[in-house]
Amino acid sequence: MAGSPYTDLDRPPLDERGLRRALVVPDGLWTDVQVRAQTGSTNADVLAAARAGATEGLVIAAEQQHAGRGRLGRDWTSPPRAGLAVSVLLQPAAARPTRSWPAVPGSRYGWLPLLAGVALAEAVARLAELPAGLKWPNDLLIDEAKCAGILAEAAPDGAAGPAVVLGIGLNVTLRADELPPPGSGLRATSLQLAGAAATDRDPLLRAVLRGVADWYGRWRAAGGDPVASGLRAAYLRHCVTVGRQVRVSLPSGAAHTGLVDTVDEDGRLVVRTAGGDLPVAAGDVTHVRSGDAPGNGTPG
Repeated sequence: MAGSPYTDLDRPPLDERGLRRALVVPDGLWTDVQVRAQTGSTNADVLAAARAGATEGLVIAAEQQHAGRGRLGRDWTSPPRAGLAVSVLLQPAAARPTRSWPAVPGSRYGWLPLLAGVALAEAVARLAELPAGLKWPNDLLIDEAKCAGILAEAAPDGAAGPAVVLGIGLNVTLRADELPPPGSGLRATSLQLAGAAATDRDPLLRAVLRGVADWYGRWRAAGGDPVASGLRAAYLRHCVTVGRQVRVSLPSGAAHTGLVDTVDEDGRLVVRTAGGDLPVAAGDVTHVRSGDAPGNGTPG
């Protein structure tokens, strides 16, 4: 039937009711899961819901988005049911006494996209059986090609204080002729093109959201401390930017080159330049372009 979500059997639709049953559970982080046939941007939808009074735990996924946004306003689009486009609402400023979660200071919010990256890399490694790496601050790479992007945006302050919308876009079954053009100097790929063991989006989405909830819970319980929660160590294990020569481009047009030494406790990339160590936050840079392949040993 024309227009049916089952016309392409390689790309079945997400099961909204099944996802809700699996993810909206007692004492869980997720409070509602919505799947939309299409939308402009799931991040924009969650931002609108936050303005209307939505609380932490809202999840909105879309089978297709036609105005998806990446970092610095870059486009992120995908054919229907060929990828995951999902955004969630988090309110780390609100203490949760029933969970023993203190409020997290705003200085730690830069860890949220990195947290999502860890959850995504773990889910891809476990289900797709692919060695995924994280390019700081917001890309998931497979074989040096971009397979996913992450975008965190501030939501309007509500009764629970500042909120953050965290969006993830993952290429799952895109074919070679459907890949987006390089937007940040990286070629694109999909799980299917990379030889994934599994490309069923439903279990992938469950695994990603469960991973985000798990790491968010650890991070919240530690008051946003990336060291005490284990988040910084986990991120450094997956980060392929550490140990590489990079060129860091700034919005002013200035650029710095050097060896990436680590990601510090504030989530900033620390670049060893000729003039000394240069810590840069995600909001401080336009591009981070890698040169040399990563060195041997454990980075950081």
